[in-house]
Amino acid sequence: FCFSQKNITWQDLSKIKFTDKYFSEYDDYFMFPTFSDSVKALEGKQITIKGYFLDVVAKENIYMLSKGPMASCYFCGQGGPESAIELEFVNKQNFKTDNIVSITGVLKLNKDDVEHFNYILKECTGKLLK
Repeated sequence: FCFSQKNITWQDLSKIKFTDKYFSEYDDYFMFPTFSDSVKALEGKQITIKGYFLDVVAKENIYMLSKGPMASCYFCGQGGPESAIELEFVNKQNFKTDNIVSITGVLKLNKDDVEHFNYILKECTGKLLK
């Protein structure tokens, strides 16, 4: 079936709480998310969000969208996991790190797979804004 895309903001995705949870297969604790009802309502929906494109491992097509540029992204200690989205594109993208982009895709919420982000956008398409 067809559904329209919903424009969301980083504020919408900030409605999440984290607790430390032990994962025996890694013998370590990870931040375990509890998504609010408003975030859960977005799962499986096509959404559009603006942010900074980060080319994490281009050779392996590992990309993310961040609330802030590379110098102030989640991995550099700024913000939490809710300020980054893993991107799975339909086609290869030519965006560069820190390009401001608008990304549309189907939102998947991830709370158990520590190999991936809490937010994943599947079937992504993107548009360069600046």
